[in-house]
Amino acid sequence: MLYFSTRGHPDRKRFCEILLEGLAPDGGLYLPERYPQVTPEQLSRWRGLPYAELAFEVLSLYIDDIPADDLRALCRKTYTEEVFGTKEIVPLKMLEEGVYLQALSNGPTLAFKDMAMQLLGNLFEYELARRGAELNILGATSGDTGSAAEYAMRGKKGVRVFMTSPDGRMSPFQQAQMFSLQDENIHNIAITGVFDDCQDIVKAVSNDLGFKRKYRIGTVNSINWARLLAQAVYYFAGYFQATKFNTEQVSFAVPSGNFGNICAGHVARMMGLPIDKLVLATNENDVLDEFFRTGVYRVRGSADTYETSSPSMDISKASNFERFVFDLLGRDANTVKRLFGEELAKNGRFDLDADPAFALAGTHYGFLSGKSIHADRLTTIRDTHERFGVTIDTHTADGLTVARHFVRAGVPMIVLETALPIKFAATIVEALGHEPDRPARFRGIEDLPKRVTVLPADAVHVKAFVAAHLS
Repeated sequence: MLYFSTRGHPDRKRFCEILLEGLAPDGGLYLPERYPQVTPEQLSRWRGLPYAELAFEVLSLYIDDIPADDLRALCRKTYTEEVFGTKEIVPLKMLEEGVYLQALSNGPTLAFKDMAMQLLGNLFEYELARRGAELNILGATSGDTGSAAEYAMRGKKGVRVFMTSPDGRMSPFQQAQMFSLQDENIHNIAITGVFDDCQDIVKAVSNDLGFKRKYRIGTVNSINWARLLAQAVYYFAGYFQATKFNTEQVSFAVPSGNFGNICAGHVARMMGLPIDKLVLATNENDVLDEFFRTGVYRVRGSADTYETSSPSMDISKASNFERFVFDLLGRDANTVKRLFGEELAKNGRFDLDADPAFALAGTHYGFLSGKSIHADRLTTIRDTHERFGVTIDTHTADGLTVARHFVRAGVPMIVLETALPIKFAATIVEALGHEPDRPARFRGIEDLPKRVTVLPADAVHVKAFVAAHLS
């Protein structure tokens, strides 16, 4: 299995090369040359497998440069009941007829990012040990990627983490999860801006090939294909729990800011998993909903990126979106390079409304979209608590709000849970009048000493910080 850039760079690379690399040399994102097709016989064989074994089966279709026994061992080491709290790892719960909630937030940092990041940490450690090498991870987080990455990389040999986040924009719980870590290989950098500024810095550093090679820079953001691939596994797991036969279809509703989570669903669907619709839910920062409604992809600046009660989706530049547009346009790398490398940089937008391919987003690729605002969030949190005795977080509430507009008889709608509600306690209190449950290990976390450096939204300052801590 070989991987190539969405922008047409001639190099073809194997999995472990792109695992450590992040962006392609031309600024594009890596994708496999083809999506392996899963047969009905394979689906039947996978149905009922433990999660770790299912992960091995899916991942092995894309990873042929790690021996099978080693890859299986890495999956078994990652997906355990001890780490994720349940034997099923991602258990499904019916809320009402035809609507399910898939639990993805039982990992170490209480967010769905753990599902991929725990595996990524083990993959990094394994591959770096094989090479006798080190890796310095530069990442950006709007809330959950940072803590998931830092908890996954704590104590990992040969790995250091430099995580940027928007100063003051995450919830107090999210900040405390990251900034309270005192591990020597973990460095937190609060950027005076929004998440998109953090993401721009990561991309700028990744595109500085000299700096990237000198300081051995890699990434854990969803621009890293390995993370996306790991997330595709839970779409298979959700499908098997919601159905009895491989002739049945399901739909997934996915809260989405950076397009990584739902892009993993797109990958699973392209492989042949019987997914009817992929329902994308945004908050007030509705760049992606606007695209699927109008064909216009229009990024916003920092001043026009709203601070909301579902802050992990306060994103106006969806870095993973390029992968989907590449597929949407028939894998036309030249057009993708023009749209993302030129038009977006120059005009802050591009328009596919007149392109015949745009209609395929819904008809061929199954995408639908909708937007949820603060009032919707509060209503859905209250309703879910009162009717089903279930407390959901704000992002999951966005997903459930939008999902209900697209429920179709006979097709289970699976809403992907984003995080446990304690991470956004203020809004839960506003909706329900009381604090959500807090796992014992996180009691008092906001009062712990914090280790963080505040820097301006400038790649030069971040590069200087990284270099100073590696010299």
